[in-house]
Amino acid sequence: MPDLAIGLDFGTSGLKGVAVARDGSIVVRARADYPTDRPEPGRAEQDPHSWFGALREVIDRLGAEAQPERWLGLGLSAMIPTLVALDGRGAVDGPAITWEDDRAEAQAARLRATLGIERLIATTGQRLDGRYLVPMAMWLGERAARKGGKPARIVAAKDWLFERLTGISATDPGTATGFGCYDLERGEWDEAVLRAAFVGRPPRLPHIRPSTTTAALSADAATATGLPAGLPVVLGSADSVLAARGLGVCAAGGVAFVSGTSTAILGVSGSFSPAAAAEHPYLVTPLERDGAWGLEMDLVSTGGAVGWLTGILGLPRSDEGALWRLAEKAPAGAHDLVLLPYLGPGEQGALWDPNLRGTLAGLTLATSQADLARALLDGTILESRRCIAVLEGASGASGPIVMTGPAARSPVFRQALADATGRLVRRPSDPDHPASAWGAASLAWEALAGHTPAPPEIVVGARPDVAARPVWDGLMERHERARAATATLWRTGAELG
Repeated sequence: MPDLAIGLDFGTSGLKGVAVARDGSIVVRARADYPTDRPEPGRAEQDPHSWFGALREVIDRLGAEAQPERWLGLGLSAMIPTLVALDGRGAVDGPAITWEDDRAEAQAARLRATLGIERLIATTGQRLDGRYLVPMAMWLGERAARKGGKPARIVAAKDWLFERLTGISATDPGTATGFGCYDLERGEWDEAVLRAAFVGRPPRLPHIRPSTTTAALSADAATATGLPAGLPVVLGSADSVLAARGLGVCAAGGVAFVSGTSTAILGVSGSFSPAAAAEHPYLVTPLERDGAWGLEMDLVSTGGAVGWLTGILGLPRSDEGALWRLAEKAPAGAHDLVLLPYLGPGEQGALWDPNLRGTLAGLTLATSQADLARALLDGTILESRRCIAVLEGASGASGPIVMTGPAARSPVFRQALADATGRLVRRPSDPDHPASAWGAASLAWEALAGHTPAPPEIVVGARPDVAARPVWDGLMERHERARAATATLWRTGAELG
């Protein structure tokens, strides 16, 4: 009798897989990494076949401890927006372009100018930039036109994997938002965006289906994975959506804070206002439950910035906590050192500006390694505070912040987030809880058995210290002065190419 659902989360650096029992407990977990190629500044590419190789590796590890005969089915989660271009035969046409890649900003700017940002937000809930799939496909098409061919189809990372496993082309509403042409109200592709983006016939897009859509594992995929043909595969959703599910964040005003290569900050709201979205640059995602909406802001390069600084300081790259432990040795404010953490480059948080650049200000001969670590922590916290304040205004409610990911393991990071925002910070009792993978498995339980497992135990991570709030108010003012002083410099540099 099947008693386990498998959740597979394809993240930026690797795949996390879990086997989840009916009561929500994780019975087995596994991980396999894959590389990102950065052939030029601002570019980030992956080989989709490396995702499938990681899938086989994770399935083997899970199956060694929990036999596939016990598996109810597979649920999928993945990073967005990440583009896979396909040719007319359905074969992968070049490397996947990941969400870290900003090559298509010029194409996105043309779309914004043609359609108007207000119209785009009112229809799609997105502030279109070069990290969305439609501008990426425009870039590919313009380059390919000079060589005589364009992509026949475009799909997101998770959708390619679903098709590779089942033979069916489909996407869910949460993933569809990453294309930049999904009409939130109608639940369909927006033809006006596609007409503005592409000359002639646009590339074909997958059919939009609910995240609980289920299809059988194909015979070819069964041979490739060693799993039984016919095993149910659940379409799943975007990693941030399923992370909120995996953290039990479902009430209006609640915030899921998911740290990783980037940091996704997703607030739950009972309504979506195009006017409010036009004023504040959060992304709008349908959560497909009780009419709730996810209002999301993504800090582009938080974990990436940690990796950058740990490498410079000679700390273990595999231990993010080493940097935060170093930061504990310096006070908030880092002895007047400011680090603007826009290493993406650009930012998709509350500022939404592709021209922002990481900047260090206030260096002296007395600046220490601890100051550098603390300045990165401060800058990340201040941008997180900015996002959370916007989400509170949009949802009209203020609930706890529930954290997961490497930053959630750090007491100094959790306390700083609580103090800067004035909000209770909570976290799973399991410091390594794979929220998105668990969410994918939970969705599989719902789709295949009509059952929703209980989310993991969530404990208090930090309580806000009221006395610390004025300190953070002062740091925010200094942060803003530094940003204003450098904004013109970097914008001019970007415009000059």
